[in-house]
Amino acid sequence: MKHRMRTLRLATAALAIGLLAACGGGKQTENTTADSGGKGGRLTIATGATTGVYYQIGGGLAKLISNNLDGYRATATTTGASVQNIQGLGAGSYDLAFSLLDTAGDAVEGKESFSSPQDIEALTRLYPNYTQVLVRSDTGIDSLEDMKGKRVSTGAPGSGTEVIANRLLKAAGLDPAKDISADRLGLPETVDAMKDGTIDALFWSGGLPSGGITDLTTSLKKQVRFLDVTPQLPALNQEYGDVYQTGSSPKSVYNQPKDVPTIVVPNVLLVKKGFDPDLAGEIVNLVYEKKSELEKVNAAAGEIELGLAAGVTPVPLNPGAEKALKALAQKP
Repeated sequence: MKHRMRTLRLATAALAIGLLAACGGGKQTENTTADSGGKGGRLTIATGATTGVYYQIGGGLAKLISNNLDGYRATATTTGASVQNIQGLGAGSYDLAFSLLDTAGDAVEGKESFSSPQDIEALTRLYPNYTQVLVRSDTGIDSLEDMKGKRVSTGAPGSGTEVIANRLLKAAGLDPAKDISADRLGLPETVDAMKDGTIDALFWSGGLPSGGITDLTTSLKKQVRFLDVTPQLPALNQEYGDVYQTGSSPKSVYNQPKDVPTIVVPNVLLVKKGFDPDLAGEIVNLVYEKKSELEKVNAAAGEIELGLAAGVTPVPLNPGAEKALKALAQKP
């Protein structure tokens, strides 16, 4: 696939380079599981696109684990994100995985992208993902309904972005398979296509800031703009429950004229059912006791809140994680 060098990078992405020294790609051949008999080994963290927040914070978490948990070496790997990550947990390709809570809920219940219930557990709720929908200013798209007949990136196959993109389009009365020309692109490819004018609009679900979106808004400036998708929130909640909430992307994040109202979805850190509860507790402790280190990688980690950590329904909490969260909550 065509690849271009970009000279513009986020300051946070630059900071992430050092932490991503612990990152790698692909399946690890030596995974640590709850029944591996003994402590230590390799842990693979399934994240998302290289220009997304999952990959940056996943790399930061990998370094924290490698530097603080004796005998363990963690690596973060790029993936198509939520759906693929959960499928990889079940297949034993990954040990930990980032996911949107709506997708994880589908996995537990065995619906939508999943043909059967998936045996997963949560370690903790993380920061919220912001639904970021951008259009080229010359396309005449002022609402989701206006995307009919347009060329739209709905996210990489098997991603949480693709899940929410299709749900939003349906909530707006469109059939994603018929009413738009859908390109199932990852964020780096989506950004290039928007710059080239080969697509008219994009969906992206990610933390703030997301490097690819910063690149796009900085490069094209007024040639792209954000859409307010909150009018679709009532229809989403009626169909899928209250996992979706209103939020706002501050204007300072992407240097916009005003704050952008949007829909947010919590992220969760997942493991396969039966994951070592002691190790789960240690990882949870790292997330909260070393949260400032994750914030250095990407500011989105600042929205990880201990008071919300156990809010992962319908996904069950790993017993060790639940114990650790209760202990952390009792600390002065």
